[in-house]
Amino acid sequence: MTAMPSSRLPFAGALIAGLLILLAASLFTVDQRQYAIVFQLGEVKEVIREPGLSFKWPMIQNVRFFDKRILTLDSAEPERFLTAEKKPVLVDSFVKWRIDDVKLYYISVGGDEMVAKTRLAQTVNSGLREEFGKRTVHDVVSGARDKIVADVQKKADADMRAMGVEIIDVRLKRVDLPAEVSEAVYRRMETERKRVANELRSQGAAEAEKIKADADRQREVIVAEAYREAQKIKGEGDAKAAAIYGSAFGQNPEFYAFYRSLEAYRGSFRNKHDLMVIEPNSDFFKYLKNAGRGGEAKK
Repeated sequence: MTAMPSSRLPFAGALIAGLLILLAASLFTVDQRQYAIVFQLGEVKEVIREPGLSFKWPMIQNVRFFDKRILTLDSAEPERFLTAEKKPVLVDSFVKWRIDDVKLYYISVGGDEMVAKTRLAQTVNSGLREEFGKRTVHDVVSGARDKIVADVQKKADADMRAMGVEIIDVRLKRVDLPAEVSEAVYRRMETERKRVANELRSQGAAEAEKIKADADRQREVIVAEAYREAQKIKGEGDAKAAAIYGSAFGQNPEFYAFYRSLEAYRGSFRNKHDLMVIEPNSDFFKYLKNAGRGGEAKK
């Protein structure tokens, strides 16, 4: 075997090194989190969306990489919007977005992420301003947030598709009233709550009076019915008593008169100190005068 002349060794080494450098300049790797655009003399030659090893012509082609992940646009300071009542509110929001059409994105903003964020912020803020202008302070603070962000996300996504950007989500972190408005709103809310409380108290008092009046009426009815029933029973008792007395008097009038006299004596001489002034021949002492004579008392 003939050995290579020593004068050719540096040339071969330089050739191999040149080939390696050329190969290194021709190959590049696309990460799974990236898009890649291959440019040839400043024009878009190829868009690479899938990760892996790719080839480009050195010297005449170059590659730029763009983020494929979901990105966040977070407002540095709360934005001031006006509601339908011309009341200012401070809104702190953020947007989730990503590059959907990387070629259109490059053509629209030159691949500059700061330019894309600026246009995105303007679009979202315009949508929020429009939606807040349709609603009252109560709606935007507590009642209609989901509807607002849904409408803004839909409109912003439709606008930003024209520059190759997809809007994933729009969220409101906080909606506050400015200091000069908060105090007035809170005072009005306090006044409204007091009005409602007073109205409820008035309704409760009226209902209580109604219940009390109904209870009094029912009590009067029950008492009247009870009294009527008592008088009825008493009348029936008196009638039966009178009938018994009449029957007894009819059967033996003399005994009945004697019994009634005894009752009168018992009632009159209940106390030892009782004093009565009566003529001796009065009928009151009829049975006392004739005591012990038996049938003679009938004369």
